[in-house]
Amino acid sequence: MQVREGMSETSLTIGPSHTLREAARLMHERGIGSAIVLDGDQPGPGLLTERDVLAAVGRGLEPDEELVGDHLTSDLVFAAPDWSLEQAAAAMVRGRFRHLIVVEGGQLVGVLSMRDIVRCWTGDGAACEVPASAAAAG
Repeated sequence: MQVREGMSETSLTIGPSHTLREAARLMHERGIGSAIVLDGDQPGPGLLTERDVLAAVGRGLEPDEELVGDHLTSDLVFAAPDWSLEQAAAAMVRGRFRHLIVVEGGQLVGVLSMRDIVRCWTGDGAACEVPASAAAAG
């Protein structure tokens, strides 16, 4: 099964000048764990995850004052729609993250989350072929 079959269309896009509280509220309302951040001054999309928000709050930062653009996930990995779900899962395990931005031809086409992968695998009975060494790194 390929990423294109499991990915979700981008369900939330925000700008870098939103506050962390605004982003958290929007993610909560939609029941999702990430937001795509679009900034005309940057070459590609960014990603804000629930972990990014939690890290800021855990450091004692004020979510009503902190801006999304200052708390983006670093070292993003972008997936292609024709990657296998196993390849995407292995990238997530290696990178220790739960979301991949999916791009095709330089254009944003969706987001793949660990939840999407599990939904696909439990829906069609597929088994994970992630090498034991990659799984141990998670």
